[in-house]
Amino acid sequence: MSYFIGIDASTTATKAILVDDSGAVVAVAASEYSFETPKPLWSEQHPNLWWDASVKSIKQVLAATGINPADVKGIGLTGQMHGLVLLDENGEVLRPAILWNDQRTGAECDEIRAKLGKERLVQITGNDALTGFTSPKILWVKNNEPAIYAKTRQILLPKDFVRFKLTGKYATDRAGGSGTALFDVKKRTWSDDVVQALGIDPAWLPPTHEGPEVTGTVSATAAAATGLKEGTPVVGGGGDQAAQAVGVGAVEPGIVALTLGTSGVVFASAAEPFIEKEGRLHSFCHAVPDRWHMMGVMLSAAGSLRWYRDTVAPGVGFDELLAPAAAVAPGSEGLLFLPYLTGERTPHPDPLARGAFAGLTVRHTQAHMTRSVLEGVAFGLRDGFELMKGAGLTDIKQVRVSGGGAKSPLWRQILADVLNAELVTVNTTEGAAYGAAMLAGVGAGVWPSVDAAAAACVQLTGSTRPQAEGVARYEKVYALYRQLYPALKELSHGLSNLG
Repeated sequence: MSYFIGIDASTTATKAILVDDSGAVVAVAASEYSFETPKPLWSEQHPNLWWDASVKSIKQVLAATGINPADVKGIGLTGQMHGLVLLDENGEVLRPAILWNDQRTGAECDEIRAKLGKERLVQITGNDALTGFTSPKILWVKNNEPAIYAKTRQILLPKDFVRFKLTGKYATDRAGGSGTALFDVKKRTWSDDVVQALGIDPAWLPPTHEGPEVTGTVSATAAAATGLKEGTPVVGGGGDQAAQAVGVGAVEPGIVALTLGTSGVVFASAAEPFIEKEGRLHSFCHAVPDRWHMMGVMLSAAGSLRWYRDTVAPGVGFDELLAPAAAVAPGSEGLLFLPYLTGERTPHPDPLARGAFAGLTVRHTQAHMTRSVLEGVAFGLRDGFELMKGAGLTDIKQVRVSGGGAKSPLWRQILADVLNAELVTVNTTEGAAYGAAMLAGVGAGVWPSVDAAAAACVQLTGSTRPQAEGVARYEKVYALYRQLYPALKELSHGLSNLG
């Protein structure tokens, strides 16, 4: 039997998952670490944490199963996107990586827009310049740490540092590369125009590859460290959201992946690049060759529910908290919740946006408030769907839902009614790491394509269909919800500036 390993270098842990050639998960291991916030708005992590955790997790899955390392036919990589890793001429790390959730680069985002023009930038890269992206981080180092910048000879994304340690090769995948705001998303490679405008040496950028494409093989040094066999192929893989989509089978046009985790993600596969003209949606290359995806991200999805539970009903289980809300009618009797507890990205790229309850009366109970939180998150996710439709992506056949929040039947029904779409659950639960393992299987030739891998590995396990009464009610309530952010924007900014 053949096996594949998917490695997911996330913000808080690196997971290794061992999958066999039937798609069954054989073993999983995760090694945790922390990140640093040396100043307000900063978020940093040393790249060696990812490698050390990768070594530990790989060793654990091999030891747990006792398989022959020679039977591991491929390795796929995924992980946190947008982070900046700088290496010198000897491949040594120059400074801690600046992570996706770092917010220090507002001035550099303005600099990028000034140099390229926002409209041109969006048309080339598919995205506006956002503080979380990689290119403004590069400019920040240039502007604030010139000695480090002068020593730079290679720029990598987090998972690609793991690739470098595994193979000794510099490379990235096209899904991850298109999250740097340095990519020509239509041409699926680095943009000469953007790179030149920002004064970045193109020699610092690694070669790009499709998700299932072999980028190198495990070196003798890495084999000795991990227990893997020297020469094991390592494929391109994908950024975490693209790999997550592969893992749930959202690989063909018309299939949407909805992830209801701490943040909420709406991910739609497409046969061509769709670009939202204002850059309010991300337009990236998919981990599937010659496919693209649009993605909307809201920052506090299930995170809103956790905050609400911890604040209003600490110690109460989620099932116990949600049960009374099922008896409340759609619309929560005129109570609205705006889920912008940590600012927002889609549809309003506004770090100063704030959350709110609106419409409270003495009639409202905790059950009403609970349901309004679920509904507010659903409305926020619908905003992403509406932007996709406005950008021309209208052929949505099915929504595949995953994440911790998707375990709630009540929340799934609310989402189905708000989106007026069938929601389905799938059998795969290991997310991005599982998708990375599938990509490794395609690269090794076990499956002829990513579509074939998805058909073989991903099965539907349940369905939630919209109910006509809920759909009709939520159309009216959603129209009111959309008025909340414009009405509260100035107030939110004023409150934020109070400190």
